[in-house]
Amino acid sequence: MTNDFYDELAPLYHLIYPDWNESIRVQGEKLSQLIEAEWPCTQARRRVLDVSCGIGTQALGLAALGHAVTASDLSPDEIERAKREAGQRGLDIAFSVCDMREAHTHHGGGFDIVMSCDNSMPHLQTDADLLTALRQMSACLRPGGGCVVSVRDYAKEERGSNIVKHYGARLDDGRRHVLFQVWDFDDGGSGDHYDLGFFFVTEDLATQAVSTRVMRSRYYAISTARLCELMQEAGLKDVRRIDGAFFQPVLVGTRP
Repeated sequence: MTNDFYDELAPLYHLIYPDWNESIRVQGEKLSQLIEAEWPCTQARRRVLDVSCGIGTQALGLAALGHAVTASDLSPDEIERAKREAGQRGLDIAFSVCDMREAHTHHGGGFDIVMSCDNSMPHLQTDADLLTALRQMSACLRPGGGCVVSVRDYAKEERGSNIVKHYGARLDDGRRHVLFQVWDFDDGGSGDHYDLGFFFVTEDLATQAVSTRVMRSRYYAISTARLCELMQEAGLKDVRRIDGAFFQPVLVGTRP
C-alpha cells in the first residue's frame, strides 16, 4: 500500500534531499515563479491546493511566500509531520488526509492552483485512476485556474531489473545514512510498471552500529505525453510540458 510506504518513510523523508530546508525554499520559489508566468494575476496571494503534499516540501515553500495553502496526502504519518514542520515555521497551512482521487469531494472548489509534485501521480497504477484524480483536481479549480503536475521523465529512464538509483550519504543527528533505490520493471524489465525498494543503511557514528531499512512501493512509468492526454481528457485546456522551470518536467493545464 502506498500510504504504508510513506507512513514508514515519513520520519526519514527529509534525507532524500541534501539540504531539505534549502529545497523547501528553492522549490517554493520556482513553483511560485512558474505560477505567475503561466497565470498572471494582480493578486500575489493565490489559493493553492497540494493534493500529494508528503511532509510538506512544496506546501511549506509556497506558504512561506505568502500563498494561502491547503494540502493533503494519503499518508496520515506524513500529514502529522507536515503539521509539525509548519508549526515550527509559524506557517498556517490547512493539512488533512485525503486520496487525490477524492480531492474535490474532500476539498471543494474555488482554488487558483491545484498541484501534485515530485512524481506522486505515478503511484496510481492505471490510466483510469489517473483520469479520476485529474478530473477531481480540475473540479477543485475556479474557471481560469491552473493545474501543475511534476513527474519523472520516464522516457529517459533505463528499463530492466536491479536498476540502482543512488541518493548519496547524509549526516543527521549523529548518524550517517546511505540511501539508494532498486527498481524492477514488470515483463522481464520491459513493462510500464515497476516495483521499488528504497533502502536506508544507517550507521550510528558514536557506536558504529549499522542497521538497514527498506520501504517498498510500486509505480506506473507513464510518459509525460500520455499524462498530458489524460489532463486534456479531464477537461483541462492549453495542456503542455515545461522543461527547465523545476527539477522535474512540469505539466500544466487550465480549467476553462
